[in-house]
Amino acid sequence: MLTSLVPFVSLLVSTLLMMVAFGLQSYVIPVRSVAEGWSTQTITWIATGYTLGFTVSCIVTPKFVLAVGHVRVFVALVTLLSTAILLCSLVVDWRAWMLFRAISGFAISGSYLIIESWLNERVTNENRASIFSLYVMTTMVGGIGGQYLVPLGDPTNTSLFILCAIIFSVSLLPTALTSSPLPAPPTQARFNVLKLYRRSPVAVVGAFLAGALSGGWLNLGGVFTQRIGLTTAQGATLLAAVLVGSALSQIPIGRASDRMDRRLVMVACGLVGVVSCLAMMAAQGSSPAVLYVMAAAVGSVIFPIYALNVAHANDLAKPDEYVEVSSGMMIVYGVGTISGPLMVGPIMDRFGPSSLFAVFTLYFALYGGYAAWRIMRRDAASGMVAKTDFRAMPVQPVGAEAAVVASPADGASDIVEDTTTPQWNKA
Repeated sequence: MLTSLVPFVSLLVSTLLMMVAFGLQSYVIPVRSVAEGWSTQTITWIATGYTLGFTVSCIVTPKFVLAVGHVRVFVALVTLLSTAILLCSLVVDWRAWMLFRAISGFAISGSYLIIESWLNERVTNENRASIFSLYVMTTMVGGIGGQYLVPLGDPTNTSLFILCAIIFSVSLLPTALTSSPLPAPPTQARFNVLKLYRRSPVAVVGAFLAGALSGGWLNLGGVFTQRIGLTTAQGATLLAAVLVGSALSQIPIGRASDRMDRRLVMVACGLVGVVSCLAMMAAQGSSPAVLYVMAAAVGSVIFPIYALNVAHANDLAKPDEYVEVSSGMMIVYGVGTISGPLMVGPIMDRFGPSSLFAVFTLYFALYGGYAAWRIMRRDAASGMVAKTDFRAMPVQPVGAEAAVVASPADGASDIVEDTTTPQWNKA
């Protein structure tokens, strides 16, 4: 195992540092926005810029990688991340921040693509699950660690913004100086969302709702912690609790979905989401410890559900359609992340911070309810080619599967698999 990690050490170190900076950025931006007295609606527009940039990058970045290669594009994207956060510290205006956050969204999505395609190129069937499991944990540890840097500084001045830019820049060094072989340029994938919906309506609808949920939380969760009066340290812990809940639940959810109709697991996740969001609303005003537990319960389903939909869509796909399916799912998810903040922001402004979880309750009810309706409409095995193994996703699903196929050296069966996330073996 240790020997198999050697080619990936520099890339994983870069990932860890990048995610520390990303975690810091993701929390300091909403904290500073609240400190500036901006309304939730205004903060929502800033978040929309980020999600737009993130979605566009899923389509555009592969073309840059094809033209100039992974390392050059990675260096350019991380440079954009550093530049965007520094610009936020220099120009404190929500309209400018919307543009700067769009740059950040574009750059972080593309950076994920580079990292995951690089890993995908070098792993084998024997170490794929282990390497990508380590990658997922690296992203989570980095994100949590970055959030805990916020209480160490003052978000109302430039110090944390500069620190974030420094960490982003330093994250380039391990990868830029690596002697490991570079991955081959990606192939181009097709996008056909209408065809995907006709084949698997529950996968497409579920991916959209999963995007709305994660987009709403990732962009407005920090605002929620500030609006209910938590300190920056308490807010960081609450955000971390959501990630911990996600990390603990991904494998059990995946194993369950490998053993039964995945739509039943979707229904169960929808129910858990409804109950946990209602509990979170009821717990407002309780001790921080109670909020942390409720947040972990919400996190246990808010991020893993997207992987359920990707797996279900791939169940119904032919072997030569896996990349196309994953590409279409990523675009649907991206559109969902754009809609999430736009829907939640005005409601939070009008009805207060707890209404964030009221909207989430509705989204989870739609998610589980639609899956239940589809169960009544179509048999579990109808149209299924071969059931694929569930793959656990990083905190924020990204677009590498939109452009990457495995190396032919991995074997013909891997050429068209969505291998950007780990494959959990069935017991």
